[in-house]
Amino acid sequence: MIRRTAVLSLFLLAGTAHAADSVDAGFKPSGNVEVIARFYDAQPSGIAFLPDKRLVVGFPRSAKEHTGPRLAVLDHGKLTPFPDAASQERFVSPLGMNVDAKGRLWVLDEGMLAGKGIVPGAARIFEIDPTQNKIVNVIDLKEPALRPDSHPNDIRIDLTHGEAGTAFITDSSLTTHPALLVVDLATGHQRRILADTKPVMPQEGFLAVLDGKASRYDAEHPTMAQAGANGIGISADQQRLFWQPLTSRELYSAPTAKLADPKANEADIESSVKDEGEAGMGDGTATAPDGTLYITDIERHGVLARAPNGAISVVAHDPRLIAPDGLAYGGNVLYGTVGQWSRLPVFHNGRDAQHLPYLVVKITLPKSAP
Repeated sequence: MIRRTAVLSLFLLAGTAHAADSVDAGFKPSGNVEVIARFYDAQPSGIAFLPDKRLVVGFPRSAKEHTGPRLAVLDHGKLTPFPDAASQERFVSPLGMNVDAKGRLWVLDEGMLAGKGIVPGAARIFEIDPTQNKIVNVIDLKEPALRPDSHPNDIRIDLTHGEAGTAFITDSSLTTHPALLVVDLATGHQRRILADTKPVMPQEGFLAVLDGKASRYDAEHPTMAQAGANGIGISADQQRLFWQPLTSRELYSAPTAKLADPKANEADIESSVKDEGEAGMGDGTATAPDGTLYITDIERHGVLARAPNGAISVVAHDPRLIAPDGLAYGGNVLYGTVGQWSRLPVFHNGRDAQHLPYLVVKITLPKSAP
């Protein structure tokens, strides 16, 4: 019996062609990622989908100076300065952005320039009325909410708390002192909360595999893109804020009522924070009307969907999504930016590991997405 089995096996090996070896489906593109713009000069980061269906993209200058607009409408690969050409000099380095429940665009300027670092007084929030194509309000971010080593990263707007609403900002920190910033939009009053606490801090000992390279968190000698509180999202009803430290896979949340309350002390705020569990190493987020929170997944070159009940699913993955950054939701589509931030020289012993172009992508969501 043994001899006959061996002979049969040899016959099959000799007489039939090999089938293709099995591969991990996660390494093959999901097929729903379309490149809609390529850039060889400016790195796209923040992105927003306006009520009139215009797509706005921000081009920060903290990592690389560039020509062309700093904030622009993207249409069929072409850029038109937004809200107009005259306003471009008012932006130093527009990074995060958010469309509020009334359709206004809020742009967070990180106030940093490549080769110069922090520009004093340049970190600010711009309120833009898309119906007028006009900047209607500017709020400067100031001490003590802002530290000398602050890095204002991304922003979400809650119009249900405060006379004119409340802005929540992640301060990723240029060192190791991250926090959330809370800004009353009526008065401009600013607070720094959760500073240096676990929900905003990089995770000690964190190991990530990025772009095929294993790296462990090292505050003094970074070998990967790393930071504290970075990605930020808000629930569809604006009653809960979500955020993640970049150097982590944990997602945290807290009620906006508590975070926006100027009378809440730090102990009350900390006790209101909920650890929502792992959601991948995320950066950009976008919220759908049904409450689904979409989160970029840097390690898997993809995008995750977190349903309101906490269930996680993968909605896109593509090897071209090198450290996917900003996300915007528009209909059954996500728009995202790919600036290759994880390949910057600072993370590779001074070697520039970027392979241009930078991308803006369109992701058609599967019908099975939450």
